[in-house]
Amino acid sequence: MVNEQRLLDLFLQMCRVNTPARQEKALVDIIQPKLEAIGLRCVRDEAHRKTGGDCGNLIATLPGNLPDAPPIFFSAHFDTVAPNPDVKIVIEEGIVRTDGSSILGADDKGGMAPLIEAMQVIQENRLPHGDIQLLLTVSEEIGLLGAHHLDRSLVFAEMGFVLDTGPPVGTVVYTAPSQDSFTISIIGRPAHAGFEPEKGVSAIQVAARAIERMRLGRIDPETTANVGVIQGGHATNIVCPLVTLRAEARSRDPQKLQAQVQHMVETLHEAAADFGAEIDISIQRMYDTYRLNESDPVVRIAREAAEEIGLPFHLREAGGGSDANVFNAMGLPACVLGTGMQKIHTHEEQIAVADLVRSAEWTLAIVRAASRHRAAERRSAAEQRERT
Repeated sequence: MVNEQRLLDLFLQMCRVNTPARQEKALVDIIQPKLEAIGLRCVRDEAHRKTGGDCGNLIATLPGNLPDAPPIFFSAHFDTVAPNPDVKIVIEEGIVRTDGSSILGADDKGGMAPLIEAMQVIQENRLPHGDIQLLLTVSEEIGLLGAHHLDRSLVFAEMGFVLDTGPPVGTVVYTAPSQDSFTISIIGRPAHAGFEPEKGVSAIQVAARAIERMRLGRIDPETTANVGVIQGGHATNIVCPLVTLRAEARSRDPQKLQAQVQHMVETLHEAAADFGAEIDISIQRMYDTYRLNESDPVVRIAREAAEEIGLPFHLREAGGGSDANVFNAMGLPACVLGTGMQKIHTHEEQIAVADLVRSAEWTLAIVRAASRHRAAERRSAAEQRERT
């Protein structure tokens, strides 16, 4: 039932619209009328007033025709990791990519386009379904900002599926880490590097010692840490008085994350004390971990749907966050579904047309499986009552 050419045309249209974070309105203005023409009720929230962007999240609702089916949502994000205003798209042997001069934008338009195609298939074939909401977010790539500022009052779905990770289609991410981000100022003392260097305190030297002593990279199977940005210094003849570091720590275990953060903070203070420098550290929780079980309805439905259409289902742990972290923290159980996006955040990004189709088919199968879910729950409850 999926119209491959229509889906591909929509995906290409979306990729040709430049949508870096905080600049998604041009694409939202295209997608909203398409959804309304299909029959979805659309509203934009006010998230942009908090994110500093030009548009809020788009929440679209397709009223159900099966009153007993649980309301569900699907989600994807509009923004891309980098601008691509002059994207040049190449299609060879069923693979969509660019000429290598920019990203493609399959992250996450390779998730969103199949969702829209699935909604169109549902409507034109008058398929049975419960209430469906699409939570299409903005500013995901810069800290899940759109999801963080989603108007929760507009969401009545009980569980959801976020199309925003790599292949194979049929993969479900059931757990992801918390992330703490650091902004660190190391404050030394300036001095002339030739005449009186002993009167200075080099912030660069403090940073070097702290970083050398830190446990970084892969700490354990659940925990990572990284110093990603170092800024400081103006001239070689000045003992550098100020360095700014940006760093992060992640873990799927809250206690391990706490221990890693404490270690990094202590290491910074010890290095500063060695040289007589000062340290100012700001730590921000970017998102919280979540962990779903195979028995959770949202995972069971995804699995049943994958198996129904012959997708190789498997569970995967993630090392990064997504909007699903925020949804779970809001009390909205959500798992992440694998799509066809590959080599994301690079100029080699690509996606197979066949995977776009598979994602749309999986979405439709999830709608069918969710529609059966309530009836199955009732049968199970009735059987339990009979046994007792």
